[in-house]
Amino acid sequence: MESYINQVDFFKGNDPEKIAQEYGTPLYVYNEEIIRKHMDAVAKVITKYPYTANYSVKANTNIHILKLALEEGNNCDAMSIGEIRMLQKAGFPTDRIFYVPNNVSEEELKEAISIGVMTSLDSLAQLELYGSLNPGGKCAVRLNPGVGAGHHEKVVTAGKKTKFGIAEEDIDQIFEIAARYQLTIAGINQHIGSLFMDPEPYLKAVSNLLRIAERFPNLEFIDFGGGYGIPYHKLDDEAEFDMESFRQRLVPILDQFVAEYGKAPLFKSEPGRYCVAEGSVILGRVHAVKQNAGKKYVGTDVGMNVLVRPSMYDSWHDIEVLRNGQVVPRTDMEEQTVTGNICESGDLLAKDRMLPQIRRGDLACILDTGAYGYSMCSSYNSRPRPAEVMICKDGSVKLIRRRETIEDLMAYM
Repeated sequence: MESYINQVDFFKGNDPEKIAQEYGTPLYVYNEEIIRKHMDAVAKVITKYPYTANYSVKANTNIHILKLALEEGNNCDAMSIGEIRMLQKAGFPTDRIFYVPNNVSEEELKEAISIGVMTSLDSLAQLELYGSLNPGGKCAVRLNPGVGAGHHEKVVTAGKKTKFGIAEEDIDQIFEIAARYQLTIAGINQHIGSLFMDPEPYLKAVSNLLRIAERFPNLEFIDFGGGYGIPYHKLDDEAEFDMESFRQRLVPILDQFVAEYGKAPLFKSEPGRYCVAEGSVILGRVHAVKQNAGKKYVGTDVGMNVLVRPSMYDSWHDIEVLRNGQVVPRTDMEEQTVTGNICESGDLLAKDRMLPQIRRGDLACILDTGAYGYSMCSSYNSRPRPAEVMICKDGSVKLIRRRETIEDLMAYM
């Protein structure tokens, strides 16, 4: 692929250079149509049985994006009281919020109970605490299916080497605790990891969870988790996750379970990255180009405080180079290392990457930044967090979060 942003008309006729000049850089730019398209796709993964797609809001908590999820019929998963409050602010009723915390305090569980959201407990200890706080209540439990998947060990959330979930061998203790506090176990959930392009581990985990589900009578819902991947190497023509093929393989597994269980509970999934990742780019200004020991370094204002994934996970993000608002053709390529402006040697966006020759003043357009981008931003080096804008369906540009200021940083002290 020569250019993703041109192929999908990401800026919808707007000049990215003018957007960067008006709102400053670094800048998160979202495309409403792309986000809606992906949210609609996950809402239709299962159509034969009762089903909801629960957007995992930790991927991106901007209230304007949460409102898109609400409009597209997604429910949501929240990992903290803060995320619950964000969802309420966006208009979500409590019955469309699933609270899936781990290792939280008594105070946080009390607040979730008072708000009235369905809560999943991640350990026997948390289930015991919940029961003592809400005897006679209804809750879910997060199980560890013994299968994990993901692009990096830090995002694998199931299997033998993870902190998440209750092991299958401890299920009898779930029933003991539930009986002690007269709790109703309304649902079970799992999450095996993030960014899988091969559906096989996920389908195995689904089959395994459904096998375990047969031990839980009268479940109201079963949540399979999320983790659907997106093609981060799209400029090298990496294929998209084949959602239709995945659906065709998933439905027979559900058919067999429903026949054996005697009814179809509500099935859920937890897509996060798939919904929003491809719907955002970061525009960053190139401020310096230099040679160091025979290597070409391109210095931008997109530091690890703005996008931490490459530093934290060694994650790949394609980069397009813009000059005077136009994509620089991928013809005269050379090896370059693209860095940020943070005082860390690991502050790298792309190491030894073949890119068009970059000049000072160009824009680096970093692709696929809608998930775990702004939500993981920091003010490291006392650099304020960036602004966020949305390219709306009608082509207008809307500010959906103002740029943080140094005065904002000082206001906490």
